[in-house]
Amino acid sequence: MPIEFINPDAIHQPTGYSHVAKVGNHVLIAGQVAIDRSGEVVGIGDIEAQTRQALAKLDEAIRAAGGTRKDIAAIRVYMINRDDLPGMRAACGDFWETPPASTLLFISGLVLPELLIEIEAVAVIDA
Repeated sequence: MPIEFINPDAIHQPTGYSHVAKVGNHVLIAGQVAIDRSGEVVGIGDIEAQTRQALAKLDEAIRAAGGTRKDIAAIRVYMINRDDLPGMRAACGDFWETPPASTLLFISGLVLPELLIEIEAVAVIDA
């Protein structure tokens, strides 16, 4: 089965990777961070704003693959600060009707020092 790589126009254009890989009805979405379409960091110092931006990009990515956020089966969340957990949960609570399976990892840093969170996803369309 061929792999279709997708880089939605609504998301900043990546360098050295693709935002989405679709194989049949399986969709892998690269980790999304709080960077807007022009490449600027959104919500510096604000975990809720950064989480909402990352989730909005996940939404754009899954739609570009022909699905909806309801098709997202699992996410992996990388965070810098344990104290930001309530803010992340608040933003996610507004996004998901039914939360997907999830893994949460606390790490020492992301690609830019201003970034507080990264979220990647796996989806199955028409499951």
